[in-house]
Amino acid sequence: METAAKRFFASQRFAVVGASQDKSKFGYKVLAWYNAHSLPVTPINPGRSSIRLSASTELSTVPSVQSLPHPAETSLSVITPPTVTRKILVEAKEAGVKAVWLQPGSFDKEGLEYAVREFEAGVGGEGGRGGEGWCVLVDGESMINAVAKETGRL
Repeated sequence: METAAKRFFASQRFAVVGASQDKSKFGYKVLAWYNAHSLPVTPINPGRSSIRLSASTELSTVPSVQSLPHPAETSLSVITPPTVTRKILVEAKEAGVKAVWLQPGSFDKEGLEYAVREFEAGVGGEGGRGGEGWCVLVDGESMINAVAKETGRL
């Protein structure tokens, strides 16, 4: 799974499905994490036109994975209920997304198996440094550093 996580962070762009304006939700926390690490991130939320992270930072949203301008260059963090996640994964595959990261609680066995089987990089499930499994908030920093060391970028 570490190889998949490195592949995920080797992407040029990132998007968060389930991005939220609510600071208490992981959809907000993960989006803010990407922004804090100066990674180009697009929030995906069909119910909002933008998400404000701070007084000076407001990100325009897109309503769906298919609306991403460069899906083949975008790694997708998924923070939705498992039944929604399965639909998102099919849409992401059809759109040409190559890497997905399923946050803890966002998948069931079927969804995780699909992600690992159908994408160049499918991250999720047991492992990582935290007790909940692979999580961008816990494991992202070390994976960014590993990619930077291996490639000299990021």
